[in-house]
Amino acid sequence: MPGRQTVYEVLRATVSRHPGRLAYSSKRDGRWVSITWADQDEAVRNVGKALMASGVARGEIVGILSGTRLEWLQADFGINAVGAMTLGIYPSSTADEVGFLLGFSGATLLFVETEALLRKVESVREKAPGLRTVVLFEGATDGAAGVVGLAEFLGRAETVTDDQFDARATGVSPDDVAALVATSGTTGVPKLAMITHDNLVFTTSSVLQCVPLGPDDSTLLFLPLAHVFARVIAYCSMRAGLCLAFAESLQTVGENLKEIRPTFIASVPRIFEKVHEKILAGVNEAGGIKATLFRRAVSVGLAAGEYRAKRQPVPGTLAIRLRLADKLVLHKVRAAFGGRLVFAISGAAPLNPRLGEFFHACGVLLLEGLGMTENTSFSNLNRVENYRFGTVGLPGPGIEMRLAEDGEILFRGRNVMKGYYENPEATAESLGADGWLRTGDVGEIDPDGHLRVTDRKKDLIITSGGKNVAPQRIERILRESPYIAQAICFGDRRKYLTALLTLEPANVLAWAQKNGIAETDPAALAGLPDVRQLLEREVGELNQLLASFEKVKKFQLLPRDLTIEAGELTPSLKIKRKVVSERYGHLVEELYAESAVGTEQGVR
Repeated sequence: MPGRQTVYEVLRATVSRHPGRLAYSSKRDGRWVSITWADQDEAVRNVGKALMASGVARGEIVGILSGTRLEWLQADFGINAVGAMTLGIYPSSTADEVGFLLGFSGATLLFVETEALLRKVESVREKAPGLRTVVLFEGATDGAAGVVGLAEFLGRAETVTDDQFDARATGVSPDDVAALVATSGTTGVPKLAMITHDNLVFTTSSVLQCVPLGPDDSTLLFLPLAHVFARVIAYCSMRAGLCLAFAESLQTVGENLKEIRPTFIASVPRIFEKVHEKILAGVNEAGGIKATLFRRAVSVGLAAGEYRAKRQPVPGTLAIRLRLADKLVLHKVRAAFGGRLVFAISGAAPLNPRLGEFFHACGVLLLEGLGMTENTSFSNLNRVENYRFGTVGLPGPGIEMRLAEDGEILFRGRNVMKGYYENPEATAESLGADGWLRTGDVGEIDPDGHLRVTDRKKDLIITSGGKNVAPQRIERILRESPYIAQAICFGDRRKYLTALLTLEPANVLAWAQKNGIAETDPAALAGLPDVRQLLEREVGELNQLLASFEKVKKFQLLPRDLTIEAGELTPSLKIKRKVVSERYGHLVEELYAESAVGTEQGVR
């Protein structure tokens, strides 16, 4: 494991090795534009100098309210270079959330992406009395007090010399806090984890010892940089010296993948689920010989995948069938990712093992990992040469792992945060005096050291019959239906389990059209008896994969999918269970009411 460094020192090392190689690509006016590592270094230095000229002192907090883009990273590296702390804020945050984060942190300067986000900031400016300057990435400032455009802000860099900047950067310590990262906040007010330079440098080093990445690789980033998972991927890419492209938006990821043709990507499971659902919908729509050919090809891929997973050669006859299946069908699945993908990292939420096996059969290896904000979003990862679906793999080099007596997963290492900002009580609850981080996850470690996460400790359902049930596992199984987008299970201290389900609109609409149903509105479709019967059949079949006490006996269909905008999902697409329970609790109660015992609400 390398020595202790700051984030900017790692950037400088990459610039020294690969000054003229491409570092980042962004799509501007319909075409991809790239910059080199030398260009990136110059941009970062200018941001740092402008921050110094704006009076930002070492240890101050600078916010970034923006989507994932090049300017986000340049601002972040510049902030870190001068010893300030980056506070990433999701663009999807409400005005009240923005006001809370700015006020609680005491941020003195804020980078904002668009005029629309600037209006959000201005609406809560009184909650952030310490905020002196707002820098707008794009759009007009309209003369707003304390607001400057990016070009004007960077012009301030001319008043700071290279020697002054270098002296400031040299004075930054690996133990200094580089980032304040808001926890996902699935249950309450977010806490701000203090992530140090050493946390980030150590973690990226540990990750790169788990996956084969080098300057000839490339990736497409579409995860939100306010989430530490995306930032670790960006820092790993920087450390490996490879070119990182920024997706235009989540809606254009499919198109951008085909344009960039990355060798690896990182994503949350929901993105892979959507790709899988789209593929299956296309197959079902085609029907006939094409559907049969697809299923046979996947079956061959699955059989071959069992040998590959055991690091055994695929037998001759099967190998021949695999080459034919790949030529006819499987290569088309890889083409959806650009056709050059060697592996993909899945994190931030549990991955359904069947999804991993499906993509593996098609030649796309999904490496599931584990991390949380408090351990710099990394503790475990499956390896290209050592993977096991249904697990999050082995711990990264330099990271200790053990299980508490109640099965809670604990970690210790240089990846563990310094603590929560201005919250010693919460810090003491999560971090033991011996340095072990309590994750809140419950798991099992197999004989070979692979970790299997069974559920969140607080989410465990204990039925009235005393059975312990892991709802997230059941929800993943329910989402195997192409017609179910989201599933939330209930049943704590109840006789049986129930669920709230949302429809996968495109697939249900295709099914409706195929079955002579003219309705196209998703909310209206959710209320149709035929759709209800479709979901009853789907849930009934999936229940066969579950133990008797795990089966979902009844469910309610929600009229729309859960969204970030409605406050029901975190930016990493995790369900905010507390919000959903409060908002739709009356529907859950109906499922347990005596009047709901009939087959209308039940699964036969």
